Amino acid sequence: MKHINSQQLSNMPDRYRACLINSLSGFKSANLIGTVNSQGQTNLAMFSSVFHLGASPALIGFITRPHSVIRHTLENIKQTKQYTINQVSEDFYLAAHQTSARYLREDSEFTKTGLSEYYIDAYNVPFVKQSRLKYLLTLRDIVPITLNDTQLVIGEVTDILCDEDAIKSDGYVDIEALNSVSISGLDSYHVSTRLSRLSYAQTGSFPTKMNVDGKIS
Repeated sequence: MKHINSQQLSNMPDRYRACLINSLSGFKSANLIGTVNSQGQTNLAMFSSVFHLGASPALIGFITRPHSVIRHTLENIKQTKQYTINQVSEDFYLAAHQTSARYLREDSEFTKTGLSEYYIDAYNVPFVKQSRLKYLLTLRDIVPITLNDTQLVIGEVTDILCDEDAIKSDGYVDIEALNSVSISGLDSYHVSTRLSRLSYAQTGSFPTKMNVDGKIS
């Protein structure tokens, strides 16, 4: 087994180290964050740092990179206090990845990549029409992380749009049925194969395998 120590990490070329460290945490969800600024200019960006923070209230977090250059997503969220998170599926992962190119502020990634804007009710913030699981959030907090100058953005989920058949009777969302993709490292995309759902873990016995509907298989 290869052993890489802290000195070797420090001496690595920046790009190599970034690929290595980004791969350590394994599979990450692939999401497009949709925003609009106060002038009505839409923006779409790929993020692999989206994670669950709590169910009551329904909080989702994501990490933004250091502000060494203008971050259109973060600036737009600060202006409007709303944004969408759109899960990426196998059908459009190439276009989703292309949103990570450094387009100018006046260039909407929706237009540049061929993805479609979608709106609900009176909200002016764009969803990705092609996404089969997407939700609207209201900004609740931005927490600076001084260790590396990143920021934790926390939003509360207010509206969810999902293929109806993918939501099971116990509330479980069958991500695999949506053909969702995950990311490892910076640029490797994957589809999943479920092993099983498992029963609630208790002391004294090992969990029981269940099917996608949460029933003993």
